[in-house]
Amino acid sequence: MPVVGRGINCNVSGLGKSGEAGETKEGEPDEGDSAKRVRADAYCDHNRDNHHKHSPCHPKKAKLPLATPLNRPNSVASRPHHVNLKQARHPNSLRVTVWLLLGATLILVLAARIRLLGLPLERDEGEYAFTGQLLLHGIPPYQLAYSMKFPGTSVAYALLMSIFGDSITAIHVGLILINLVTAGLLLFLGRNILGELGGPAAAAAYCVLSLMPYVLGLAAHATHFVVMFAVAGTLLLSRSLDRQSRTLIFASGSLFGFALLMKQPGLFFVLFGSVYLFSRDWRAQRNARDIFVRNLIFLSGASAPFLVSCLALWKAGVFEKFWFWTIKYAGHYGSQVSIAEGFRLFAGHFWGALGTAWPIWSLAAIGAIVCVVKPTLRHRASFLITFAFFSALSVCPGFYFRPHYFILLLPAVSLLAGMAVIGAFETFQKGAHKFRIAILLPFALCLAWPLWSEADFFFGRPLDEANRMVNGTNPFPESIKIGEYLRAQSSPTDTIAVLGSEPQIYFYAQRHSATGFIYTYGLMEPQPYARQMQQEMIREIETVRPKFLILVVASKSWLVGPDSDQTIFRWADAYCDANYEEVGLINISDQGTDYYFSSRPANVTPTAEHILIYRRKA
Repeated sequence: MPVVGRGINCNVSGLGKSGEAGETKEGEPDEGDSAKRVRADAYCDHNRDNHHKHSPCHPKKAKLPLATPLNRPNSVASRPHHVNLKQARHPNSLRVTVWLLLGATLILVLAARIRLLGLPLERDEGEYAFTGQLLLHGIPPYQLAYSMKFPGTSVAYALLMSIFGDSITAIHVGLILINLVTAGLLLFLGRNILGELGGPAAAAAYCVLSLMPYVLGLAAHATHFVVMFAVAGTLLLSRSLDRQSRTLIFASGSLFGFALLMKQPGLFFVLFGSVYLFSRDWRAQRNARDIFVRNLIFLSGASAPFLVSCLALWKAGVFEKFWFWTIKYAGHYGSQVSIAEGFRLFAGHFWGALGTAWPIWSLAAIGAIVCVVKPTLRHRASFLITFAFFSALSVCPGFYFRPHYFILLLPAVSLLAGMAVIGAFETFQKGAHKFRIAILLPFALCLAWPLWSEADFFFGRPLDEANRMVNGTNPFPESIKIGEYLRAQSSPTDTIAVLGSEPQIYFYAQRHSATGFIYTYGLMEPQPYARQMQQEMIREIETVRPKFLILVVASKSWLVGPDSDQTIFRWADAYCDANYEEVGLINISDQGTDYYFSSRPANVTPTAEHILIYRRKA
């Protein structure tokens, strides 16, 4: 069945054939030169399932208390989890070496991020950029762009774009800022938990881990914003417990609440904060009323950002849409994958997420073992293991295990890697001074290995080749030129509609959407709202009558399954034939992209994956 009219030979069923049951939305592996597709193979889709050929690793949980008492100073196990830096001084040469290592890591990571600032926005970035753009124009979330994600990241994008500008470079500069802030917060949290050497070590590990293409580290995903607020909340909570301040407890809860507002998995960090506070208070032998009140204060702070957002969305008249997309539909979306299938996805994605950064993850595994088995470090294990446990849970909602979900686990992994370094120092604390400094060499090699292994991508390839290595044939660079064309051929008051899941086109075009369905995946899913969504999208487009209609004929933009309702395709075929004329064809293949604007040569036919641009007939 043809997708559109005008004699285009494209079978709808072909839109579902994309490697592993048509799962990848954003990063299908390229089938060309293997050196060019390493990252494409790692860059599996973060909107749908995709499979890597790897298997999971479930470390055995240690039976440890969740926290240590504050008022039992006579036992090792009763020491507070934080370190008294005044009593944990190391030789100056050792401290300087650790800081130099952090500095060198920062320089290399920043150099890579700056060189790749111009990488095209992918789908999630396009969504946040477009909704942020709308916010700057006074249009609330969920009015012209439907999303099952909470609105926090879109608001964060709007704030960053108001400071740096609404361009690709500006968005990625904002990501650099978020990344540096998170690393800085981890440094201070690591100093509290691990000591003066553990903090810089954890920050250095995070800088490298969060850069890796295997977790989509160069894309400004919501997970980067979640971990920033989660680490900030954890740091402030530890300070509030030390100072016995209820005000700080409320403030720390608010930071965890902002983590939740960035994206729903932030809820697991809220649970971590509540469990951690309860455990510390219980082991401090507080009375039940005091424990309850303090936890209630924390949870009130955590709820405040969400409740304020609900009130703002209600006043803007979009609360009903917000509730449907983020609660009702999101609930069905999160229940589509069975537990058995979830294990299969985890087995594929976990090892893929490690990538060439596996030495740092290995250090983290060693750190988890060291803090449990070494008596002098055991008092820190409760915090580290609990934090890692809830961080791991935050990766699991829906059992999709997409690469960028693992960013939520990176702060915990970084702290455990820092613990491995501290454990080495503790083990050889009586050794020669030069030998103790030499202990840092394996850690430096663990940091250097991923950067060296990915040097071709980070520092070598031209931007277009680097994009193809990480994004495959997804139409991300093509979206830029399409947006420029639409902007030049229309006025600011004109609307456009994209039939496909390419929200970045709206951002580049700087035009309002004729429909709120900026993603079309939900229309193809076996869920009870699919037919309703299709009918609503059709009704919105017919009512608004956009000047331009962009049809994306690409498997990764639709993910048609055997049970998908194909009403939308039949409608698009007839509607375009009757009301629009073709003014653009973009042919996409492994060999490159060909653009035909205004008119298509008679001997040119669409490739298997292409994009058609239609303009409304006069």
